[in-house]
Amino acid sequence: MSNQGATVAPSSAPPIPSGPPPKVTSSGRSTDPIATTNSDSTDIPEFEPFGMPGPRGYPPMTEFLDIFDVDMMKRPEEINKKQHHTDLYNSVDLIVRRGQEFQVKATFNRPYNPAKDKFAVEFVIGTSPHYSKGTYIPVFPNKERLTTWDGRIINNSGNSVTIGVTAAATCMVGKYHMYVAVMTPFGIRRTRRDDSRDLYVLFNPWVKEDAVFLDDETERQECVINEIGIIYHGAFDDISERNWNYGQFNYGVLDACLYIMDRAQMPITNRGDPIKVTRKASAMLNSRDDDGVLVGNWSGDYTYGVAPTSWTGSTDILISYSRSKMPVCYAQCWVYAAVFNTFLRCLGIPSRVVTNYYSAHDNDGNLKTDIILEESGRIDRARTKDSIWNYHCWNECYMSRPDLPQGFGGWQVVDATPQETSDGMYRCGPASVMAIKHGQTCFPYDAAFVFAEVNSDVVFYSRSREGTMEPVKVNHSHVGRMVLTKTPGDTTRRDITDQYKFPEGSAEERTVLEKAEEYGCHREKSDPPPADVDLVLPSLEISIGDDFELSLEFVNKSDERRIVDAYVSGSVVYYTGVTAAEFLFRDPMVTIGPKASVKELVVVESKRYMKHLVEQANLNFIATGKVRETGQIVSVMKVVPLRNPKLSITLSEGGRVSEEMTVTVEFTNPFSFNLEGVYVRMEGPGLMLPKVKYYSVIPGGSSLVWVEYFSPLRAGNSRMFATLDCPALRQVHGQASVTIQP
Repeated sequence: MSNQGATVAPSSAPPIPSGPPPKVTSSGRSTDPIATTNSDSTDIPEFEPFGMPGPRGYPPMTEFLDIFDVDMMKRPEEINKKQHHTDLYNSVDLIVRRGQEFQVKATFNRPYNPAKDKFAVEFVIGTSPHYSKGTYIPVFPNKERLTTWDGRIINNSGNSVTIGVTAAATCMVGKYHMYVAVMTPFGIRRTRRDDSRDLYVLFNPWVKEDAVFLDDETERQECVINEIGIIYHGAFDDISERNWNYGQFNYGVLDACLYIMDRAQMPITNRGDPIKVTRKASAMLNSRDDDGVLVGNWSGDYTYGVAPTSWTGSTDILISYSRSKMPVCYAQCWVYAAVFNTFLRCLGIPSRVVTNYYSAHDNDGNLKTDIILEESGRIDRARTKDSIWNYHCWNECYMSRPDLPQGFGGWQVVDATPQETSDGMYRCGPASVMAIKHGQTCFPYDAAFVFAEVNSDVVFYSRSREGTMEPVKVNHSHVGRMVLTKTPGDTTRRDITDQYKFPEGSAEERTVLEKAEEYGCHREKSDPPPADVDLVLPSLEISIGDDFELSLEFVNKSDERRIVDAYVSGSVVYYTGVTAAEFLFRDPMVTIGPKASVKELVVVESKRYMKHLVEQANLNFIATGKVRETGQIVSVMKVVPLRNPKLSITLSEGGRVSEEMTVTVEFTNPFSFNLEGVYVRMEGPGLMLPKVKYYSVIPGGSSLVWVEYFSPLRAGNSRMFATLDCPALRQVHGQASVTIQP
């Protein structure tokens, strides 16, 4: 019987597997998995034979050199920590910096004879140590074999030998285990695994060969050693300061920073490159994508965590993350920047927190922030989507950039605040500050995004009834108005705007913008003529709960009378520029004589804004208008941060190391209503670890007094600072300076 033309029935589909999916590994890719954890390591055997034992086993090796003891010379007063600038770390382990010699002392069973005895100091990092990968490094003191780390004998007396070891200036940063191995004719015998012989190797900004070398001792002391931070916030014309304890030397912080890289599954072999380390950490400091350190929250509701304004330092955050293995709630931009700064300084990368006033966001790199107006000149809030943050904090870290042309190393922008994705993850940088200044937005990483944050134009569009939009006013200088950081070695602020941009209107600025346009960053080309009427809003200093007067001045620069249909709006806004609630609206018609000015007075009562306040208590006033005679649009914007009451901090006199002192925190509720659910936090670098006290209610007009005892850990100048936080009142803080004697 012929089968021609017959169809073959399809076989039944295989059953769908049930149960958990298989664990994905790299076992079929290489003989050893990629080491991605620094907390675990593979133990090296105490004896490695050269061959098979004889009938009676290995002969006794008592006549050969044997190791009795190893001294890591890790006490703070000893040479290692002093010379490596690591004596402030609160750790029982040896902490050194790469590219610089440190010393260890080995004691043998008899005097060491260089002519016949051979030994090596071995360093191991990660779970799959290999010589070829740089994760197993033997160091031979007598130079019989050259390796990436140098070794020499400094002193040989009695049974003890002091060995000088210099880690390669490009080696991996992290926690190493150290062994001492002795060569015998039958094999290698070494010290057994002992956690007391662990050591940490950090980046070294004091050594030229290191990629993070910074040739300025004042900057090094500030950007690596200093623990006390000042972070700038508020408004461009009303700058406020926030103290922060970076705490990079506190117990457990270094391990927490290494855990962050472990949690990211960052290959051990990448941890010597500051470019890769900072880029990975930029993603890991926020919890988006990867369950990183901090959960961002801009909602005003912090019920299930700590309000961003309540934190006083990084220690609690990092220790909590490393212990719980869960993201910490909550953060906003300055918290991300402050904790990132701790991470960088702890590992030895010079870094600083930077604040950009009027920072453009969500503009797709087109260098335009659009404000849509109705035909009448009133803001169309439903269609105005772009926002300008009153300020935004990010970090700069210092490193060479061998992946970029010469001259683009130095300070690099890194930003952990989750805003836009970069290569599929919420991170930003490192982006060369020099590249941003010169419009080289094609350079990695994310230079175009940062360039837009400091160079966007504010464009006012008039939208007709038909939906067409026409630019009626362009402000080239509003965004990126000022960039600040702390002055090295001082408590003053340092204006570094000129490191990000050339002066407005200069020939250099035009060249930069042309260069940026070549790489796709398009600026607004239209140039509507300026109106002949100016609007002026005065600077105001107002405390929370005050009634005040807002004086809006209309200035007519023409020789003819002008009539302006004006719109004055007052809103409570988050520092991100997002409106929480509008509490004021006026639409006066103002007539101004030739070459004259008119003031429009608006009374603002506290009861109108108090119930709408969000954590940073910013009031945003926007006045717009249309000149009847010319059809021109006029506008002015002013952010008014309301002044909070202060905490009073008093320290007892005569402070000495290890002698008990007292600190007193006092606060008076200035309002007629009760403050409920109040948390007070306090800490001081080298003085006291973070402490928290809870008050269920502080009645209106009443005071709290908190007295705490502490014993200073080290001598020198320091500061104690505290915050008070509750749903009805955020961002209350105070600080006090103190000098501790030895």
